[in-house]
Amino acid sequence: MLNITSGRVARPQKVVIYGPEGIGKTSLAAQCKDPVFIDTEGGTAHLDVRRTQKPQDWEELIALIKEIAATPDICQTLVIDTADWAEAMCTEAVCKKYNQPGIESFGYGKGYSYLAEEFSRLLLACNEVILSGKNVVITAHAKMRKQELPDEQGAFDRWELKLSKQAAPLLKEWPDALLFLNFKTFVVTTDANTHKAQGGKRVIYTSHHPCWDAKNRHNLPEEMDLAYASIAPIFEAVKTEPITLPKTNAVVETAQAVPAPKTADTVTPETLKTLQSWMDQANIKPEMIQTLVAQKGHFPADKPIDQYPEKFVRGWLMHNWSQVVTTIQSNPEYTPF
Repeated sequence: MLNITSGRVARPQKVVIYGPEGIGKTSLAAQCKDPVFIDTEGGTAHLDVRRTQKPQDWEELIALIKEIAATPDICQTLVIDTADWAEAMCTEAVCKKYNQPGIESFGYGKGYSYLAEEFSRLLLACNEVILSGKNVVITAHAKMRKQELPDEQGAFDRWELKLSKQAAPLLKEWPDALLFLNFKTFVVTTDANTHKAQGGKRVIYTSHHPCWDAKNRHNLPEEMDLAYASIAPIFEAVKTEPITLPKTNAVVETAQAVPAPKTADTVTPETLKTLQSWMDQANIKPEMIQTLVAQKGHFPADKPIDQYPEKFVRGWLMHNWSQVVTTIQSNPEYTPF
């Protein structure tokens, strides 16, 4: 049974703000609606904001995010400041888990693969915050890298997220808006026909450019003054109450599948709601999940998702969600709906 809707859906927003040090990332995030900070690096010490205790390790950081998701009316916006310091905690946790002195010690890039899988847990936890009716804003530092194109002569400087090559794509794909903050310097030509920098201002870039990554789904101008008023429209149509999705059985049952009785190990309605939200965002149908799960040898293709064990959905399907999406969408027969 299909449950088809139309029109725009007002929901909390996922925003990533990044830029060089001192540009004003934390100050901008502090102006969002009723924020609570999880400060991983101590950058809010000079601001009059509400904050949790500083997480001492990766597991405490994940636990704090989940607790905010589970606590109604604690805030309207969760701010994680910053992603690169959070990744440092993640790296330490991965090395400790596998008893390695450093992420390079795994060999053949295996450590970074483990790091990406573990880092995705932070984004999964943030999705739970979104479902609870709260915005999520993540700040991050930027780094400059020399970019060389194989079909062009010369090279140019490019700004990127200050994250590993495995974690950065996950964070770039996740938000509704990826905003790059930087200083814009004005260059004038002198009487001697030389170029001279004169003044400048702080700006927000909202669209992709060869020299930086940025995006937005709100038709914002490509360049704006660095002020909260510039990005306020992003949060105007936010749905502040928890998101309720259609009954799961109506979505995941197929014509060939006969629902089996629920057991103590069956996936919970709360987990199904979260999974359904992710499927909607990725344009993935339930039968695509069932086919992949069958190909991996876990369950028959006609077994409905709502009959999967909770441990399997949380521990395999959702834990490896980015890889699941990539595998499904790389199939030549994949068709978005």
